[in-house]
Amino acid sequence: MKQKIQVHVADDHKILIEGITAVINTSKDIEITGYSLTGKEVIDWFETKGNVADVLILDITMPILDGFEVLKHFKKKKINQKTIILSSYDDVRIVQEVLSLGCKGYLSKKDAGEHIVKAIRAVATNNQYFSADIQENLLKSLTKQSVTQGNMPDEYLKNTLTERELEVLKLVTKEYSTIEIADFLHLSVNTIETYRKSLLKKTNVKNAVGLAMYAVKNNIV
Repeated sequence: MKQKIQVHVADDHKILIEGITAVINTSKDIEITGYSLTGKEVIDWFETKGNVADVLILDITMPILDGFEVLKHFKKKKINQKTIILSSYDDVRIVQEVLSLGCKGYLSKKDAGEHIVKAIRAVATNNQYFSADIQENLLKSLTKQSVTQGNMPDEYLKNTLTERELEVLKLVTKEYSTIEIADFLHLSVNTIETYRKSLLKKTNVKNAVGLAMYAVKNNIV
């Protein structure tokens, strides 16, 4: 029998923990193994128990130590804990900061019920997961940064990605859907899907957000 995905929930509101638990309990492949009400409790729990969870659901705003400090502690101690931030804040700067600290997912609390199970499954299998509004804000921010920078791709990237792949990548960063890209380039949807899969493989990222971050980092857009 396949082992269940073990989840630890850290939030200073018991009613939210109860709500998350109720949603997770509807899934046969996920189970709650622990709770923390402060950031300090999270660190103490993990240092005492060791590897106690496949996925940590972590609030940013908590007493004693906040979510940022928990993530910084994990990074300093080189603890590779798969973490999903569950927060009321959707500021893209906060999202980018927690991503830089190793976070794998970010959900708005208002969308938790709809996305939490999918997010846990994705992050448990080494993928990223963002609720729709968070992903939209990230893409908009990355696109805005790229316009401000106004740089061209370097020669290595030009040689690594084909001209058509670069076209598709630029359209992905502008939030074009596969159907819209196909229409814009006068190609079939299947052809665009092939290009997208090739881009994901070549850039070693998992989704559209990863492609956008790659494009900005490497001055492609």
